[in-house]
Formats: sequence, structure tokens, C-alpha cells
Amino acid sequence: MTRALLLLLALLLGAGAARAAPARGSFVDLPKLVTKNLPEPVHVTIWLPPGYARGKARYPVIYMHDGQNLFFPKLSGYNKVWAADKAMLALIAEGETKGAIIVGVWHQRARAAQYFPRPIYDALPAALRAEADRFAGRPVYSDGYLRFLVEELKPLIDRRYRTLEDRGHTIVAGSSMGGLISLAAIARYPQVFGAAACVSTHWPLVAPDRAGQATPELGAIWDQFFTDKLGAPAGRRIWFDHGDQTLDQYYGPWQSRVDARLIGIGWRPGEDFETKAYPGTGHEENAWAARLPEIFAWLLRAPE
Repeated sequence: MTRALLLLLALLLGAGAARAAPARGSFVDLPKLVTKNLPEPVHVTIWLPPGYARGKARYPVIYMHDGQNLFFPKLSGYNKVWAADKAMLALIAEGETKGAIIVGVWHQRARAAQYFPRPIYDALPAALRAEADRFAGRPVYSDGYLRFLVEELKPLIDRRYRTLEDRGHTIVAGSSMGGLISLAAIARYPQVFGAAACVSTHWPLVAPDRAGQATPELGAIWDQFFTDKLGAPAGRRIWFDHGDQTLDQYYGPWQSRVDARLIGIGWRPGEDFETKAYPGTGHEENAWAARLPEIFAWLLRAPE
């Protein structure tokens, strides 16, 4: 009898511990989405907030590039990740948000070709375009990638999951070249994406030391992009940031120029866009993970 009572007590204590364990959300893996818009099938990893399966609430959706580098170190290219699920869980625990669905879209083998904004590529002079071709390694197909996100993936996510489908709750985010394609997404599809995060944005487009004497010309091309392709905010919001180590050391002057151009076409700093510098940080996932809760909080706040 005593042994049976002890066993029952252990089971009850175990059940109590399970109930007390913090919820972590859940993952859905879609490893081979066939698309007409890209040269290879697409791998997508989705994170659903805690309580999603038991509830009826609808959620904002954050589409993030480099999906293999978001959640699981063993799947990432560098054995380190953004820890996007943990960033969202921290905000939920602090009462900052009720959560969001995170859709991680894995990059393909030709990452630079996938993320290189086509309008910028088309505007490059011959010498810079040749350098871009070497950097990309194959013909640029970023327009196809954006079509996949908007015409195929978003409708699929909206059908299968309880999403808030409007642009005010649809966000796109990425780092480096992923920052560039996030900017291209909110510029080309302003009716779809209401906010974007451009983290450690790779403004030089190619290796910074290879842009060289063409930097002023490239700066003018970016100026024209903001004027002609992005335009006035019209309710959209964009987050920019950078460190000052490794590759990020090149970004500060570029970002200052971008900020000035944005202000010139009607974007209000601190309202329509935010630019943050993180001294002492470099171009890598651990740095981005450390500031991701702040980024998510800004992206998910109600527009003023």
C-alpha cells in the first residue's frame, strides 16, 4: 500500500510539474513547397504561439527570410540562430503582445540571387552590374521570390491558420541581403505588407571593398529607389538597424543617407521608421537574436 501511495504521489507531482512548465508554442514544417516562381522547392518552418491549438484567436504574421537560421542551431548555417520563438515568448511573458505567427522561409542555394532587389539590379551601370552578377552567382530572381511570398505562401498561410490577413498585421523581416529583400517587399507590395524589419541591411549590395569608386553612383541609385519605388509611408512602418563590427562597420554612413532620404519623402523618424545602432555588435545571428525582442515589439505595436 505504501509503495502504491508513493507512486500515486509521484505521478501527481509530475503532472503538477507538467502543468507548471512554460508553454513554448509549436512548430510546423513544410519542407518541399513546389512553386512556379522559384527554381527549387521551398522549405518553410512555421511557429505557432502557445495556446494556438486550443484557442480561437487570430494572430499577426511575421514572414522572415533565412528560415533555417531562425530556430534550431543544428539546422542553421552557422550553428547559431535568431531564436525568434524565444524572442516572441519573452514579449508574451512581459505582456507586450499576445503573440504572432512566425513563418520562416528558408533561403535557397543562390541566396544572393534570391534576395538581390531587382529594381536596384536593373538600375546598376554596367560595371556594378557585372560585380553584382559575380556576387549573386546566377541570374537574379528576387521578383519571383516576392511573387511566391505574396501570391502563393501568404494565401496558403491565411487558409490554414487563424491569421489577421490585413496589411496592418502582415510583416516581413530579414537581415543583410534579407534586409534588402524585406525593403523591396514593402516597396513593391504596399497593400500586403504594413511593416518591415531591415536588420544589418547590406546597402553596398556586393562586397563593400568591391563597390569602391562606384559608391556615389550607387548612393544615387538608392536615392531614386526610395523616391520612385518606396514613396511616402502611407501607413507603412520600417525598422532599420546596424552594429559597428565586422561587415556592419560599413553600414553607418549608408544608413544615415537612407534616413535623410526617407525624411525627404515624408517618413517621420520614430513614427514611420526607426533606426537603431548597436555599438560593439557585428554581422551575425547572436547579435540579431539579442535585439530581436525589441524589433518584434516595435513591429507589433499599434500604429499611431
